[in-house]
Amino acid sequence: MDGKGRMAFPTRYRERLMEQCDGNLVVTIDTEERCLLIYPLPEWEVIEKKIEALPSFNRAARRIQRLLIGHATDLELDGSGRVLLPGPLREYAGLDKKLMLIGQGKKFELWSEEHWDRCRDEYLDEGSDADALPEEMMNLSL
Repeated sequence: MDGKGRMAFPTRYRERLMEQCDGNLVVTIDTEERCLLIYPLPEWEVIEKKIEALPSFNRAARRIQRLLIGHATDLELDGSGRVLLPGPLREYAGLDKKLMLIGQGKKFELWSEEHWDRCRDEYLDEGSDADALPEEMMNLSL
């Protein structure tokens, strides 16, 4: 990330993002980890509708609505494949110069490199607890 808060997307993703969403993205916070979630706009619109459909009188659902939708910010890839990350979101995720962009299927996670390394090591140390895995994972072959 540069001093102005701009992050360049890796070249291998730029063309696909331009095709899929014309470079229009949405960034919001992750409510479980101090990282950011970046969605191509069409993917975010699907997620946003699901979040909005949650019952507003349910305290946990309302919390998620406030945090995810409330922090959602539009981003646009510039001609150099960069996006300007909002200051409050950079602060939330503790982002500075060294970042980790983690592909997660239909979205990206953006982490500070230091925080990602620490969490990744914790995940690896936890090992695989077959009892904690959802049943769907038990039939998955990698």
